Amino acid sequence: MRLDHVVTSGTFSLDGGTWDVDNNVWVYGDDNECVVIDAAHDAAAIAAAVGGRSCKAILCTHGHDDHVNVAWELAALVDAPVLLHPADRVLWDMTHDKAPSGDLTDGEVITVGSAALRVRHTPGHAPGAVCFVGDGLVFSGDTLFSGGPGATGRSFSDFPTILDSIRETLLALPGDTVVHTGHGDDTTIGAEAPSYDDWVARGH
Repeated sequence: MRLDHVVTSGTFSLDGGTWDVDNNVWVYGDDNECVVIDAAHDAAAIAAAVGGRSCKAILCTHGHDDHVNVAWELAALVDAPVLLHPADRVLWDMTHDKAPSGDLTDGEVITVGSAALRVRHTPGHAPGAVCFVGDGLVFSGDTLFSGGPGATGRSFSDFPTILDSIRETLLALPGDTVVHTGHGDDTTIGAEAPSYDDWVARGH
């Protein structure tokens, strides 16, 4: 198995504001097939990382525009379906007027090469946010970063909910599980777990 990492740059817009952002895009698979995790900003750069491999799916960690804004452009380039948790259609529809190809379901297993990724619904940053859990790794989107939970100060977000998702789903993973985030540096579950009580005390 191999993991290709593409950093793309663009903007995130919600609630009347727009911010410059750099996004992590992950292409996970082997030399024959792969999946793309989040279609952010630059379809051509992501397609180049896919290369000549068969792309089984474009997996969306959530529906914020900076994670899905080139979903259909990328889908056309790599001939792959776009999958999103249905609870995030409210966000998806702010960017696209065409529905995703299909739904992601909590507990669903997506096989790619010799590996498997389990979909885990982790609401809080967004109502349909998901993480993809594999062997020794998790793609956390904007649910968990190096240094704490994803932001919950905008519409459709909730801080107690993201704390519950992190505690129940992510902190249950082995401590050496590598967390590949939607923005910024990688971390591990073991590095973040000791700070959980501090996040609770922070209260936002």
